[in-house]
Amino acid sequence: MTENMDPLTNIFNERTPKDINDFRNILEEAVASTGANENLPEIGDFLTEVEISKKEDHSLTTDIHVPKGEGPFPILVYFHGGGWIAGSPKSHRRICHRFAEAGFLVFNVDYALAPENPFPQGFDECCESLRWVVDNALEYQGDSDRLSVGGDSAGGNFTAACAAAFAKDDRIDIKKVLLIYGVFDFSTMGEATETLETDSSDLLMEMMVGSYLGADRDEDILSDPRVSPIYVADKLPPAHILCGTLDGLITGSKLLAKKLSSEGIKTEEFYYENMPHGFLHFEEIYPESRQAIDRMVNFLNS
Repeated sequence: MTENMDPLTNIFNERTPKDINDFRNILEEAVASTGANENLPEIGDFLTEVEISKKEDHSLTTDIHVPKGEGPFPILVYFHGGGWIAGSPKSHRRICHRFAEAGFLVFNVDYALAPENPFPQGFDECCESLRWVVDNALEYQGDSDRLSVGGDSAGGNFTAACAAAFAKDDRIDIKKVLLIYGVFDFSTMGEATETLETDSSDLLMEMMVGSYLGADRDEDILSDPRVSPIYVADKLPPAHILCGTLDGLITGSKLLAKKLSSEGIKTEEFYYENMPHGFLHFEEIYPESRQAIDRMVNFLNS
C-alpha cells in the first residue's frame, strides 16, 4: 500500500496536532471530508443525545439507531474509538447505522473523554451505559436477553474491559463482543507507535495514553484489567476479533485471540491484508470495510 492510501496517516502527516482540542478537530474534519455521515443507510429511527445520567461537568448520553420493522430487536451497545481523547457517536454514525440496517438496536455511547476525565471515568461510564441499556431496553423495542457489545480502538478496549467486569453479573448477560482493532494489552503499545508511520507518532501516542492513564503511569496501572483486559480474557464471552495487517495493534489482537482460544472461548479472528487502523470508516476506499461489517453481523446472528 502506498502512503496516500492510508487516510489517517496522511491526515496526521499533513497536520501535527498542537494540543488535544486540535487533535479532536483534525479527526472531526477527517470524518467530514470523507462524507462518512452523508447518504447514511436507511433505518427505522434515529435518536440523538438521549441522556443516561447528568454529571458535574457533562452529560453521559447515547445516540440510538433503531432498525426498521417491529421489535423486540437484538441489542448492540457500541463504544467509539478515538484514543480515549477524541471521537463521538457522530464520528461513528455510519458504522452504527450499518448495524441498525442489519436489524440491531444500536446504542452509540458518548462516554467521557480524557484528559478532562482520565481513567477510570471512561471505563466507569461505559459500564454505567450498559446497566442503563438493560434497564431501558424495552422502551426502545430492545431485547436485553440478546445483548452484544462492540467497539473499535479505544472502544474495543472498553468493550473487552466492561464485558469482563460483568462476567458474573446475573442482570447483565453479554452474549458476544466485537473487538475491532482494539487495545487489549498495553505492553504491546510500543509496536503500535512503530507502525503509525507519521512524523509525530510518539507525540500522538503519548497524547492519547498519557491523557488517559497519566504521564507517570506504572506497571500496576498498565496491568489493571480495566486497562489491559487481556489479563481477564477468561471472563470474556464469544468474541469476533478483527484488525488490519498494517495496524500496529495487530499484535495485541492476536495475543488476545490466542488467549481466548486457550481458555476454550469461541473466537473468530480476521486480519485484513494491507488495511490500516480505522479502515472501517472509509467504505469508499476500502471494500474490506463492508466485508468486515457483514462478517460481524453474521457472527452476531449465528
